Amino acid sequence: METAIFAGGCFWCIEAVFNRIQGVEQALSGYINGHTENPSYQAICQGDTGHAEAVQITFDPTIVSYRTLLEILFSIHDPTQLNRQGHDVGTQYRSGIYYLNPEQKAEAQAFVQEVADRFDAPIVTEIQPAARFWPAEDYHQGYFLQNPGTGYCQAVVGPKFFKARERYARLWKD
Repeated sequence: METAIFAGGCFWCIEAVFNRIQGVEQALSGYINGHTENPSYQAICQGDTGHAEAVQITFDPTIVSYRTLLEILFSIHDPTQLNRQGHDVGTQYRSGIYYLNPEQKAEAQAFVQEVADRFDAPIVTEIQPAARFWPAEDYHQGYFLQNPGTGYCQAVVGPKFFKARERYARLWKD
């Protein structure tokens, strides 16, 4: 098994999709690359901890490649929005790829260069070494599947989830 860590706005969106991809053992919502120990959601939302809402993905590379995970990430968030995704604004909502080894760094850099011309604006996704990943509070794990009727899930998470399910049907776990 390998690990990938990505940020792309609210972690509920990213986690919900990656947990349905074949070869992904677990996608865990949490916080990364900040400057405080054991951050809380409340502290993250204030925007002064430096952390990004992120998802730590444990996956089997013989089933789903790191490259495919990058493709999925870039299809479910806008990598051209700096420190935001839609109405979620703040550095905690930044786009990021947090690599765990030189191979992931090289693959992420090559991928971003390759897809840059597919977007109408420059890609602002940060590619940084992964610092300590802090799992989010339990109520954030599997949030969309447990709370599909909330307004935020219907308006924001749901459309991304269903778009990914359609686009990646060949990889989708039901």
